[in-house]
Amino acid sequence: MSISMIFLLLGGLGMFLFGMKMMSDGLENMAGDKMRRTLEILTTNRLAGVAVGAGVTAAVQSSSATTVMVIGFVNAGLMTLLQATGVIMGANIGTTITAQIIAFKLSDIAPMILFIGMFMSLFIKKKNIRKIGEIVLGFGILFVGLDLMSQSMIPLRHDEGFQRFLVNFENPLIGILVGTVFTAIIQSSSASVGILQTLAAMGLIDLKSAVFVVLGQNIGTCVTAILSAIGANTAAKRAAGIHLVFNIIGSIVYIPLLIFFPHITSFIASLTPFNVSRQIANFHTFFNITVTVLLFPFAKLMVNLVSRIIKDKPEEEAVEHKLIYLDERITQTPAIALSQTLKELNRMSEIVYDNFKLATESFFEGNEEKINKVFEVEELIDFLSNSISQYLIEFKGLKLSETDLKIMGSLHHVIIDLERVGDLAENIAQYAQTMSDKNLKLSPEGATELRAMSEKTLTTLQTAFDVFRKRDKSLLHVVESMEREVDYMRKTYIENHINRLQERYCDPQVGVVFTNMVAALERIADHANNIAYSIS
Repeated sequence: MSISMIFLLLGGLGMFLFGMKMMSDGLENMAGDKMRRTLEILTTNRLAGVAVGAGVTAAVQSSSATTVMVIGFVNAGLMTLLQATGVIMGANIGTTITAQIIAFKLSDIAPMILFIGMFMSLFIKKKNIRKIGEIVLGFGILFVGLDLMSQSMIPLRHDEGFQRFLVNFENPLIGILVGTVFTAIIQSSSASVGILQTLAAMGLIDLKSAVFVVLGQNIGTCVTAILSAIGANTAAKRAAGIHLVFNIIGSIVYIPLLIFFPHITSFIASLTPFNVSRQIANFHTFFNITVTVLLFPFAKLMVNLVSRIIKDKPEEEAVEHKLIYLDERITQTPAIALSQTLKELNRMSEIVYDNFKLATESFFEGNEEKINKVFEVEELIDFLSNSISQYLIEFKGLKLSETDLKIMGSLHHVIIDLERVGDLAENIAQYAQTMSDKNLKLSPEGATELRAMSEKTLTTLQTAFDVFRKRDKSLLHVVESMEREVDYMRKTYIENHINRLQERYCDPQVGVVFTNMVAALERIADHANNIAYSIS
């Protein structure tokens, strides 16, 4: 094999992979919102999970994207391992659509498809048309890449050494090993099956030699999921393990079937006797459908098996400073970036609310344990603020819809407001510490006023968080009205406080704390109002 042939082969492979990624990204971008909603409403019905997994994967042309997304959901606790099993099985079926598309001999018209896609992407101003153009462009590049690979292999038709090498694929171990290793290297079963189909289209390999390679390709594609699970929790690692176990068991079942019942291969070949490329695509589909039908009733046993292999790690429960809904896997699936960010912010808002409530309790009770807990939780709030902000910066580089980008932009301000409420809760705990250390006591009137203002501020904050969580604009005026009430309380209570000072009814040292508390509560209400209005 000459250097020029190698360059042509690698160039064709590069164009094929780039075209596939471009097409997959475009499809995912188009289907993003629907795909996100479909996966989020997934029920405990495993059969529905198989259908959803197959449908989503067929829509985005990438089982890796679906599997990585599922691992992210399991890692976030949004999906059980049993649910994930059904979706992963479906993803294996959905990914065979790519091979079926490749089996159409479109290489002759690929340059025209590429030109049409380029024209739509660059010269059409309508955004939706440009998105479709990117998909068409990726489709064209994919087939141009296949054609280049085909041209690079033309001299191999008469190379006896290469032909003898391909004959070795009839050996189950060699075929599976080659398919597994090659697919693991390029991390795309669709690409490796496409290359196999290219060899078949040139008459270099038949279905009998290809079937074991296809089995290996299904195992090799699990590498992407395994790499994605690194650093995730135990449940996510088990989801990746189920993907691997599913394909390994399927291959173990099929090896003796193909050896002792060659009629299976003959039957699939008879469906399209003059198109070996289509035969490979059909076997790829047949394998994944039949293995899913076979193993679906044993999903719980698979979960138990993988759970025994990948055991729980008790130390995970002790880790507190961590994100639950966001991790590096989300950057590979832009369609769920916004929903996962909102979930993480909703979690942060609950932590902020609970800590503010704890701070007010510590102030009125003088409870040292609660004061220390506020300081401890504030460190977690700072961690969440910094971590979520970092992800928002990373998400700016993803292909998100215009609506998602606008919402993402508003979330930076929400994070700042949440972090400031956390700081003010910490300030209140510090005032509680001062009161306790100096043995200071509020006047009965001052205590009553601060309790009333604290309760109103808590209600305002809770309502604002409800508005943000539900994206309900109809309650914005309620939050604004509450915030005005808190403002009125500040003015009234400060005047009352000044009168008490003049009548020497209040200790000046306590007065400083009182004034600071009133100011802190009023500022928290302001931040609550900002958070509520971020949805508009």
